[in-house]
Amino acid sequence: MSTAVPPRYAGPVSRTIAYGLDALIVAVSFATGATIAGLLTSVMGARIHDATQTVTTALVVLLPALLATYSALFWALAGRTPGMALLGLRVIAIRAHRLSWLAAAVRAVVLAYFPLGAVWVLVDRRHQAVHDKLARTAVIRVG
Repeated sequence: MSTAVPPRYAGPVSRTIAYGLDALIVAVSFATGATIAGLLTSVMGARIHDATQTVTTALVVLLPALLATYSALFWALAGRTPGMALLGLRVIAIRAHRLSWLAAAVRAVVLAYFPLGAVWVLVDRRHQAVHDKLARTAVIRVG
């Protein structure tokens, strides 16, 4: 007779560190792209002030979208982002065998545009944040 071992839900500290690592990866990638774009525009003769203003606007608008896309792709394909993999965490669907693309997308968009909802992990018994509740997911420790 086998007894199912209950999942070990990831706590707020490990989840925050993983999120921070992933946000850093996305931000550095974006900054590298923005720097290259800035160099190209300065060489092409565009005014540096206009280029700086464009990059700042893009940062505010695009960075959350890039973070959401990055997260959704990794969650749907591998069940974890690189930051989560470093900390031994995985996103699971509560009632399904595999995380769906829709659940990954909902989770990613809500987390990227409403990061304050992650504070809910502090009071939830399964350490689920608002984005976990909406997408019906949980983050567990593996290994």
